[in-house]
Amino acid sequence: MRQIVLDTETTGLDPSDGHRIIEIGCVELADRRLTGNNFHQYLQPDREIDAGAIEVHGITNEFLADKPRFADVIDDFVAYIDGAELVIHNAPFDVGFINHELKLCARGDSLVADLCRVLDTLALARRMHPGQKNNLDALCRRYDIDNTHRDLHGALLDAEILADVYLAMTGGQVALSLGSGSDDAAHGADAGAIRRLSGDRAPLRVIRATDEELAEHQARLDAIAGAAGGQSVWERIQSGSD
Repeated sequence: MRQIVLDTETTGLDPSDGHRIIEIGCVELADRRLTGNNFHQYLQPDREIDAGAIEVHGITNEFLADKPRFADVIDDFVAYIDGAELVIHNAPFDVGFINHELKLCARGDSLVADLCRVLDTLALARRMHPGQKNNLDALCRRYDIDNTHRDLHGALLDAEILADVYLAMTGGQVALSLGSGSDDAAHGADAGAIRRLSGDRAPLRVIRATDEELAEHQARLDAIAGAAGGQSVWERIQSGSD
């Protein structure tokens, strides 16, 4: 299963007011493992960035002056996300902006819904933690994800953090590389914190079936065998005949 954890930064809050995407950051997961095949691009929006937006992400008009436009990277971006599941926090915001950019490039016949499935982690978090704060910072605190290096919003950084949060939310291991320590260092995983079942927990208690329970079990197997006209699958496995 291929998933793309995606985030964007923009010139403002609403594409219907002419606001544009200025940064796209994507992190690829394959079968819940980080692949390193990421997509990151700053974009020239051909308009001024709202002062309030600059306070959030720190990206300035001057910095973007020599960056490519969305139309320059659209083919690479569409090829990258096509067929994947997008994992986005507050997906309607980012999807709305991406669809707006696709329409401006005369690609309105291939909007996000035509290219990808979308999983909104904000909606997921609200179902899992009703009545609680569920922004990315709150989820980092709840799932013990290190985001101390996040002074300002950034699309790629936020996508990397969201990937760790998503894996923790859905019960998977977070950024654990068994081959080397590089992924652990990059994503805050502490190898020393990994529980090793031997040595730091009590032995599992073994509860054996009573004679009465064994008799009931055999009676059930006999009934199955009678109905099937031969041994049950369980009995064939036990006898080594299957």
